[in-house]
Amino acid sequence: MTVYRKMTKLLFIMILLATAVFPVSVLAATGDVNSIEFDSSAKVELIVGQTPKQLKVYASVEGSSSKRDVTASTSWSSSKSNVVQVVNGQLTPLISGTAIITATYKDALTSIEVSVTYPYKELKLVPSSTGNYKLGDDEAQLLIKASALGGKSETTDNDVTADADWSSSNTNVLNIKDGKITLAGEGTATITAKYKGLTATYKATVQLPYSAIELKETVKGTIVKELEMLNGDNPLQLSAVTQISAVNVVSEDITKKAEWNSSNVAVATVKEGSVKVLSSGKTVISVTYLGISASVDVYVRAPFEAMLLTPSGDHSLFMGESLKVAADVRDAANSTKPVSKDAVWSSDNQLTATATVAADGLSAVITAKAVGTTTIKAEYKGVNKTFKLTVYPTITALEAEKNEKTDTTDQELYTADSVSLPKVTGTKLDGTKLDLSQEIEWNSSNVDVALVKDGKLVAVAAGTASIIGKLKGGDVSAPLATIRSQNVEIKVTVKDKVLILIGPEDNLGLVTGEEDPLPTIQAIMENGEERDVTGTIEWTLTGTNAVIKQTTTGKVLKGLLKGSASLKGTYANMTISIPVTIEQKVVKLVVEPATLEMNIKGSKTIKVTGYYSTGKTANFSSGMNWESSNPLVATVKGTSVKAVAEGTTTLTGSYQGITATVKITVVPKLTKVTVSETRLKLASGYTKTVVVTALYDTGKEVNVTDKVIWTSSKPSVAKVNASGSITAVSKGSASIKGKFDTKTVTVSVTVN
Repeated sequence: MTVYRKMTKLLFIMILLATAVFPVSVLAATGDVNSIEFDSSAKVELIVGQTPKQLKVYASVEGSSSKRDVTASTSWSSSKSNVVQVVNGQLTPLISGTAIITATYKDALTSIEVSVTYPYKELKLVPSSTGNYKLGDDEAQLLIKASALGGKSETTDNDVTADADWSSSNTNVLNIKDGKITLAGEGTATITAKYKGLTATYKATVQLPYSAIELKETVKGTIVKELEMLNGDNPLQLSAVTQISAVNVVSEDITKKAEWNSSNVAVATVKEGSVKVLSSGKTVISVTYLGISASVDVYVRAPFEAMLLTPSGDHSLFMGESLKVAADVRDAANSTKPVSKDAVWSSDNQLTATATVAADGLSAVITAKAVGTTTIKAEYKGVNKTFKLTVYPTITALEAEKNEKTDTTDQELYTADSVSLPKVTGTKLDGTKLDLSQEIEWNSSNVDVALVKDGKLVAVAAGTASIIGKLKGGDVSAPLATIRSQNVEIKVTVKDKVLILIGPEDNLGLVTGEEDPLPTIQAIMENGEERDVTGTIEWTLTGTNAVIKQTTTGKVLKGLLKGSASLKGTYANMTISIPVTIEQKVVKLVVEPATLEMNIKGSKTIKVTGYYSTGKTANFSSGMNWESSNPLVATVKGTSVKAVAEGTTTLTGSYQGITATVKITVVPKLTKVTVSETRLKLASGYTKTVVVTALYDTGKEVNVTDKVIWTSSKPSVAKVNASGSITAVSKGSASIKGKFDTKTVTVSVTVN
């Protein structure tokens, strides 16, 4: 015995020495835990209101190359439980902030950072201007800010301009990057910004800065319609002047700013409006500036071949009017000779007009004699020039064509719309009408609201304007016809265009015999403005099952008969249709079941039976619009309830104003029951107490010994009481069984 004690003492000393020399891990026994780690080491980012996230923990075990899932047996803690709540590894975000989640398993622990933010919502676009742009705008007017609510708090306004994804629906009109617009051409384009699942749009209109460019001879100041020059002429200076438009209310000399081109540089070249002739022939001199172009035909002839008429182009007169036309010939380079007196003037229709030389000899006087058309020709030593002359009868009044809808000349348009100009007729002496539309020139009293462009009446922005039409007559010499002092007027009202009407998401439900208010309608205008148009929208109702009724407080909907109808609302240029269902009166709702006990992740269906006043029943399960008082415990969608976490909640729903509730209790699911001893050997008279443990799907372990129902197969051999104490009575064998919920355990007892 002494030898054995000495060997034991020696062995103990050797173990102590080994512990001091070698690391603990070297001496670790197979099956010990070296360390634990999460399924991912990345920082966890959560959003308030999202479905809880499950973390998993894996343990590295001595002697094994694989890792073991120990999530259910791990202890969990949160450094800020008001920010992130953790239960069995399941993370529930509560408010914005950062917390450290720590997991402990046996002697090992690990932690991870969790960041919680509020969801982003209400993405808005804030432009630096009104949305109407023109080519040439400076960069300060071409910025759009994108902002979204959320993040640190529900009301934090975040500038997300640099982080949003930007796009343009028409890159021929504009491009956009990081909120900065680059203008490309005339037209409209929709700018779209996307950020974290949110989308916002903004419609932009790009206009040309000028309606047209006029070309003038710089020295004379006259408008150039065509040029005739002689080979060897000195350079001729042209000026390019912009015409008034919706975005520019003054003309501008753009001669040096514009781009000049010659279609045939062998005939003539041009630089900053200076035309230099090189050889005989034809070329087209064009000028372009910010998307607007103008051009003039240039004919370069040999000396003694060119005749010029001033004013040039075709003309029109009324009976009794006259027109003075001067004729010049180019007899040498850089030389013009007036030949009005010596030229031969003729008309191919002497009944329509005659040409006589004025008393001063500087021009020919063209006098209108009869209604019709004629060609006036001037000839001088082999060169000639012609123009077409139209003579109109005496007109007593001008009248613009009326709008078919309003029976007036007034026009009602929406922004960016365009319509043809009305036909204008003149009343002749016999009372008949003559179309004079081509002789009318139009001007707007407010080009910021409406203007005339390319023969169209164009709506620019909300407001009113008068479009005035007058007869052309700038080149006519006295006496002027009385009708030229008259004009026609079109009163134009421009309204903002509605992009969409937004009403209720669901169909309207009515009860027979009862009245409900008309739905609330929001109008989203094309410029992004939101308007409540509930009180001004015009409603119509199809079908005879319901009616729109006028009451002292306003219009309401009243259900008449069970069935359906369609409610149609019109506001400005947009219409919305809302289906209407008319039902009989429901007097009672019966919910089955009224209470529910569920396991986590389990789903169950709720049935609701409604009783009409007539005694008939119907299934209203899908129309209750259930809401959960605690979505962290259970959620509901339609008729389906899903258990999320342990706890209690109440579902509340209603139909036709009748409220129903369902109480729900969510408990963990029992997966296994174990007993501390499965085999016992006892001497007669001895007692042994066993412990029964219940294991749930959440990883929770509970001592349920006092809740077990115990039975003995042979009470004469071994008996058991309610607390799990087993007493040996007499020699033999017995089987002790314990039942908890649906699970059982067995203890085999042998009594000696």
